[in-house]
Amino acid sequence: MDSKIRDDKSIAMRVSVVSIIINTILSIGKVAAGVIAGSGAMISDGVHSASDVFSTIIVIIGFNIAHKESDEKHQYGHERFECIAAMILGAILLATGIGIGLSGINKIIAGIEGNLSAPGSLALVAAVISIVVKEWMYWYTRSAAIKINSGALKADAWHHRSDALSSVGSFIGILGARIKFPILDPIASIIICLFIVKVSYDIFKDSIYKLIDASCDDETINKIREIALAQEGVMQLDTLKTRVFGSRIYVDIEISAYGKQSLEDAHNIAQKVHDEVEENIPMIKHCMVHVNPYKNNKSIDI
Repeated sequence: MDSKIRDDKSIAMRVSVVSIIINTILSIGKVAAGVIAGSGAMISDGVHSASDVFSTIIVIIGFNIAHKESDEKHQYGHERFECIAAMILGAILLATGIGIGLSGINKIIAGIEGNLSAPGSLALVAAVISIVVKEWMYWYTRSAAIKINSGALKADAWHHRSDALSSVGSFIGILGARIKFPILDPIASIIICLFIVKVSYDIFKDSIYKLIDASCDDETINKIREIALAQEGVMQLDTLKTRVFGSRIYVDIEISAYGKQSLEDAHNIAQKVHDEVEENIPMIKHCMVHVNPYKNNKSIDI
């Protein structure tokens, strides 16, 4: 296992442990505050935080599997397991959102029947604390996800952001309920539901994109092209193909070089292109280079 993989695992584990500890404390605190203050929105918010704990555990499992070294049955590695972990997170988010929405609908029905009461002030305090803590967790996790290019960790970051925004909805609903509009509390739960469903959709979309061998972004493609053409002996770039493989990228390049040089010289040119592309773009797991002779129809495979 190389040092980069070890460092990435260390970062992911540290972020995940912090996430589990904070979410456990928050979920217990918010559910307790919701029960004491009589706020359905705050209880729903607490359940959402509890789901973050299970989501982070899935992130840890998925990340560790994705960064296992290649073996006989998985010769191209295990990176796509991280996409599967992200999809599981999306499913958890979706189920959580639907549950919160149904709870809000039931509360509205109860309100129509005259059984809805305003929540206590403790729920407001819990909402403010949750907003601050979860927004910090979003930026903390997002920063680590970008650093190690982890789709599962990015999904977990959005889980934190959805929790922060759901707490904003809870705060608005609770405040409205306390100023003689108690129905705003369950309405906030339904708005939270819609937001969570949208986030889960985005997570599914991103994961599927990484599972179907889609090409990488234009900026990376242009950078690969510039690196290849900058190498001595490369006369032109014939073909450039990329595919996203979980959190990594595979690249296939065809270059043209002087056709009458030795096989060893052609190989050295291809090797230089291969090394420079992989060295300058860490997300690339492997770059395959094929050399075409510039002045005749024969080609040399490297």
